[in-house]
Order: sequence, then C-alpha cells, then structure tokens
Amino acid sequence: MTAVEKPAPKFAPGTARKTALPDRDLRGYFETNSDWLHRIAKPVRLDEMGALSAQSDRPILYENIIECPGFRAADILVKNRESQARALGVARDDYLKTLAFRLRQPPRGLTQVGTGPVKEVVITGDQIDWRKLPVYFHSEHDDARIVTAMAAVKDPETGFYNTSHPRTMVTGARRGVGSFVTPHTNAVMRKYRAMGKKEMPIVYMIGIPPAYEIMGNFSGLHMDMWGELEMVGTIMQQDIEMVPGETVDMMVPAHAEIVVEGMVQLDTVAKDGQSPGPSMYYIPRYQQQPELEITAITMRADRPIMRNHQSCAETDHQTLPRLCHEAVLYNRLTEMGLKVKDVRFPTWGGGISCILQFEYPRPGFVNDALMAAMGAPWLNTKVVLAVSPDTDIDDAGAVWHAMVSRCDPAKDVIQVGNTRGSAYDPSAEPLDGHYPWRVVGKMGIDATIKDRYDATDFERGWPKHWGKIDLGDFIG
Repeated sequence: MTAVEKPAPKFAPGTARKTALPDRDLRGYFETNSDWLHRIAKPVRLDEMGALSAQSDRPILYENIIECPGFRAADILVKNRESQARALGVARDDYLKTLAFRLRQPPRGLTQVGTGPVKEVVITGDQIDWRKLPVYFHSEHDDARIVTAMAAVKDPETGFYNTSHPRTMVTGARRGVGSFVTPHTNAVMRKYRAMGKKEMPIVYMIGIPPAYEIMGNFSGLHMDMWGELEMVGTIMQQDIEMVPGETVDMMVPAHAEIVVEGMVQLDTVAKDGQSPGPSMYYIPRYQQQPELEITAITMRADRPIMRNHQSCAETDHQTLPRLCHEAVLYNRLTEMGLKVKDVRFPTWGGGISCILQFEYPRPGFVNDALMAAMGAPWLNTKVVLAVSPDTDIDDAGAVWHAMVSRCDPAKDVIQVGNTRGSAYDPSAEPLDGHYPWRVVGKMGIDATIKDRYDATDFERGWPKHWGKIDLGDFIG
C-alpha cells in the first residue's frame, strides 16, 4: 500500500556529497570527507581506542597514539547510510540502488602497476614484528590483540581473489591465529589441501577506501566467475591498481596504507577466541583455527593508517558484512514488483535482524517479501520486519512504534521453525555434532500500513516544521 508520507521524525542535517569518483586511497577519502570526520588530536592509548570508536557514528581518525607514535588509526567508516553513501561518492538517497545496480555489472578486474605508496617501507625476515602495529584488545575478555582488517586469498584453480574480514589473534611477532569462518575462504583452503599444499598465501589489506570493504563482504554465487577484489573497481567505477607481493604470489593494493603478507598453515590449528561476534555475545567462545606465519609487512612511510574494526558495541562490525546483503535483497524485492525505499540490517538488531521498507500494490506482497528475506542464503535473517516508507528506520523507537501499532500478531506474524541458526545467537539451539552451528526459528513481522483499514488511521502526528528546523540552531 502507498505509505502516509510525512517529514522525517528527526532532524537529519545534510546528505552525502556527490563526487566524480570515490577516492583511490583512504587519505583522499578523509580529505574529501573532512566535514564528516572526527579527528582525535589528543594523545590516546591503544586500550582506549575501542571504547572511543564505539561511541562514534562518524569516521574517526586517531592522530596521536601514545604507544605507536609513527602510526595513525581509523575506524567507523561504514556504520550508517551517510558514511556508506560517501564511500561510493553518491547522494544518500541514491546509495542502495546504486550499489544494487553495480553488483549486477561484470567485474572490472585489476590493473597491475610496478610500484605504489604501499611499497615505501618493506619489512621482511627477522625485522618483522606485527605487534608494533597499533592493534588493540576489543573487549574485556579477549585473549589477545585482534586484527580485523580485510584479507584476501587466491583461488588456486581460477586465480580469483576471495576476501573477508577474519578476526585474527596476534600471538607473536610473526604468528597469528585466524578465524576463517566464511564458506568461500574455507572452500579455497580445501582446494589447497586437495593439491597437497601445507600452506596458503594470504594478504591483509589495511587502510583502504571503505568501498573496498563494502565489496569485500559480498556473499553469493560468484567464485566461478569472479572474486570480490575483481569487483571493487566495478562499484568504484575506476581501475584498481595492484602491485606484486614481496613474499607471496599475490598482488596487493598499490595505495593501501599497510599490507601484511603471510602463509596460513593448513596442517596445524590453535585455539581461537574469545571475542564478541556481531550479536555482541561471546559465542562461539573458542574454535580450532589455522595458524598464520607473517612473511612481510609493507607500508607507507608517512605515518601509515591502521584500519581497526572495533567489534563491539554497535560499530562497523554489525553493518559491514551485511551491506551487500541489503543490495541483493533490494534487487530481489524490486524483481517482485515492489517499490523499495530501503533495506537495512540495523546495528541495534544483534546482527540477525533485517528491516524491509517498501510500498506494495495489493495484499500478498508483504508475506512474499518477508519469506524471501527469511529464506536468504545467509544466517542473519532470524527476524525480518516490513515497514512502510513513512517509518524512520534509523530510529529504533520509530520501528518499535510501527511494530506495535501496525501489526496484529494474530494476522501479521509468520513463524517458521527448525531453520539454520547463527553461531552467534545464544537463543538458538546448539546442533550436536556440528559445533558451532545451531538451529532456530524465524519470524516475519508485517508492520506496514494495512489496506484492510482506513489508511489515514496510520498517519502520525508531528509538530509543525518537524524535521525542518533544529533545536541546536536556537540554543546558545
């Protein structure tokens, strides 16, 4: 049904600026978006950075790290729609449909060049100590400092680059334990093992533009056609320059801030954990995961920027793995004939809930949309909520209001039992013999305006000029 359109129920200053193309490096992104950046010039300790980052809704850059004076650090690059739109260089209202469209395009591939800024400093051999990078503990109960940067492995059959953000424990100067939980990374590892290989090359690409990270978290059928890294240029609409690795047979981004090269040990494992997952609980507490040997570190000479992904509380850790999911669902719902305004996995949804926002022409569409999302390939659609375009999905209170005032639980809730559950959901039932996997029920909630009633009954009341004037302009 057509929504009751009203001004946004809270003041939202500005929108993402349009640029010709996204910046090719993180430094350029910060310069272009200086109006949106929190620069922290005061001295900050490593163990303070996580709590500070988790309080920010904007990109944050630490300029003065007490333990690592030669480095800077950044976080919170894609937490909300404003930042996500700026990552692609488009207006906020154009972000989701732009990403959804570009994901349907063919891969642009990679462009090899001789050298680049990331090669200004090269560290190999006994000089390697990645503990000197500004890496911190993410929570009170972490067993080690954690690197959460984007990493790439190369498919030995196709040569495609598969990417993810494996939580990696720093266990020594040249050692680590990687939490390789994505199905495609594990598929690549199986190929190396089937070839009789004892090691798999890996590169951690640290301090790259946020558009890389958005594409790097794609999940869907693609490994037989392209890797995520080959699609970065497609969503950025420009060539991605790569340079050869120092110690691995892989290419790395020429304009990254830092690259860590290494070899995943395929025949040895160690205890990995514990650290909060996207649901912000500590499950699964421990797993046995492959060890990692660091073989080289390259970086920029002028105060390179370490990209951290603070894993709790509401941070990029909740949004980043789901941004391409939102675009895929946008395409699927649009194919159904819905006028989609937005799709959102909210940071406050525990990493396992999704909001669909659309107009629909007649009864039947909402339930189909809910079931399409609930049956998605991923494990993060435990609770799916459909709302009309007049609900502010950036406001958890507004979403809750729509749920309680526009949903009759006897008519507007779908429940499905015994489905695949998230390993990060403590309410899901552990699956014997398949640790850490779980099973759980799913729920779809129709909180849209109902055509079975008078649509004007759902019109919200707002003060005159609501969403157009800001109290801050009248204070002080």
